[in-house]
Amino acid sequence: MQVFTFDRAEHEVTGDGSVSLHATRIAQFAEQARATCLAVAPGGVIGTHPAVSHQVLLIVAGAGWVAGEDGAPVPVTAGQAAYWAPGERHTTGSDTGLTAIALEGGPVTIFAPETA
Repeated sequence: MQVFTFDRAEHEVTGDGSVSLHATRIAQFAEQARATCLAVAPGGVIGTHPAVSHQVLLIVAGAGWVAGEDGAPVPVTAGQAAYWAPGERHTTGSDTGLTAIALEGGPVTIFAPETA
């Protein structure tokens, strides 16, 4: 077993018009999938860019918004996630700050909520 910290904000990201965004690479799975921790500071934005592969953004703390091809912001908060298909242009931002885990790779299946 190995225990490690993933909220290290190691790299500032400024590409695609990103503002107040820090990323920490977490893991790569046999070149099929990777996980990255993204910290968006208050007022920060992950600039509009195309998804390189299937992408799931898990909001783990804070709140903000996500947008797809149409650019319309959709509010998100901790416990919610967004999915973008390969090539889909998208962006994320927050007025108050958020932390998210980006999972990229594919193909991917998004599960519906389980019923009791």
